[in-house]
Amino acid sequence: MADRTFLDWPFFEPRHRDFADGIAAFADDLGDLAPGHADVDASCREIARRLGAGGWTANAVGDALDVRTLCLAREILAYRGGLADFAFAMQGLGSGPITLFGTNDQKRDWLPRVARGEAIAAFALSEPEAGSDVAALKTTATPDGGDFVIAGEKTWISNGGIADFYCTFARTGEAPGAKGLSCFLIPAETPGLTVAERIETSAPHPLARLRFEDARVPASARIGGAGEGFKVAMSVLDIFRSTVGAAALGFARRALDEASGRAATRRLFGGTLGDLQMVQAMLADMATAVDAAALMVYRAAWTKDAGAPRVTRESAMAKLHATETAQRVVDQAVQIMGGHGVVLGNPVERLYRDVRALRIYEGASEVQKVVIARQHLAAYAERANAKGVDGKGERG
Repeated sequence: MADRTFLDWPFFEPRHRDFADGIAAFADDLGDLAPGHADVDASCREIARRLGAGGWTANAVGDALDVRTLCLAREILAYRGGLADFAFAMQGLGSGPITLFGTNDQKRDWLPRVARGEAIAAFALSEPEAGSDVAALKTTATPDGGDFVIAGEKTWISNGGIADFYCTFARTGEAPGAKGLSCFLIPAETPGLTVAERIETSAPHPLARLRFEDARVPASARIGGAGEGFKVAMSVLDIFRSTVGAAALGFARRALDEASGRAATRRLFGGTLGDLQMVQAMLADMATAVDAAALMVYRAAWTKDAGAPRVTRESAMAKLHATETAQRVVDQAVQIMGGHGVVLGNPVERLYRDVRALRIYEGASEVQKVVIARQHLAAYAERANAKGVDGKGERG
C-alpha cells in the first residue's frame, strides 16, 4: 500500500498503527490466494485457519469490538486479496450475534473456536423473497416441547457449505413484521439442515442456498430474547456495515496503486502515460475519491468506538460512498491499464470482479439511500419540533 498517511489522522491511536503494520505483514505472507471456483472452499478454510492462528480473527470476535480495528483489517486484507478480506469479515459477521447477544454457554462453546480459526461462522438472514426487507422473512421457528422446529430457506449465505454453524433468523410470531423474529444458533450437522445449492459468482467465494426441513434445535439455541431477531440483526450490521466500506477502500487503494505504477512506467509518445494531462486528471480524481471514502469510513468507525449507541446513518453513508467510489476507481484503473486491465488474473481484472458485489450485499446502494434519507428526515423533524418549526421550515 503506497499511501499510509491516513494512519496519521486523528481517528487513530498508536495501537491502531501498530495493528496496521502487523496485519499488513501477515497479508504479505499469505501469498497468492486467489483461487478459481474449484478450490475456493479449501482456500477459504486455510485463510481462516491462518488468520486464527495468527491471532487476527480475535479482533473480530469477543466482547470489545473496535470498529476502527475491524475496518483497518478489512482494508488491508482487501488490498492484498478479496478472499482474505472475505474470510476475516465472515468470521466476525457470522459470529456477531453470539458476540453481542449470546449466552455465556454459547460464547464459551463457539467464540474461542471461531477466534482460533477452528470453526467457520455464517450469518443466515437473506431469503429468496426477503433480502433488504428483513421484516418479510418467511422461515419459521415453531415451538415444540422444549425445542424449536425450523422450516424454510435461506439464500446468498456466505460461507454456506463450509460453515460449522449458522446464526439463523426465523419468524417466531411474537408480533407482526420485524417484531416477530428471533435468531438461532444452528450447527451445520443439525438433521433437516441441508445445502440445497452452491452458488457460483464472478468473484469466487463460498456461497449457498440452505434448506431447513423440520430442523430441530433446543430452546437454548436462541440468541437473544424472543422476538429480538431484528434487533440482533441490525445491531450486528450496524457494526459491520462500515467495514464493507473499508473493504471497498482496500480495493480502491490497490487499483490506484496499480494504475499509478502503469502510468509511471508505460512509455508512449516520447514520454510516459503519466505525462498525459488526461491521465493525470484521472489519477487526481481517483486519489481524491479514495481519501474522501476513507474519511467517511473512519468517521463512522470512530463514532461507534467513541460510544454512539447507533451509527445507522454514518455507516450507511460510509458503505454507500466507499463502495460506489471503489467501483469508479477500479473502472478507471482498468482504463489506464488498457488491454492488460481485462486479462484474466491481472490484479486490476480481479479487482473489477471483486468490487462489484460490495454495492449489493449487506444492503444495496439503493437501500442505503433509503436508510440515509429516513435518518435525515427523522433528525430534521426532531430538530424542527424542538424549535417549533413546521414542515415547511416556518415557525407555527
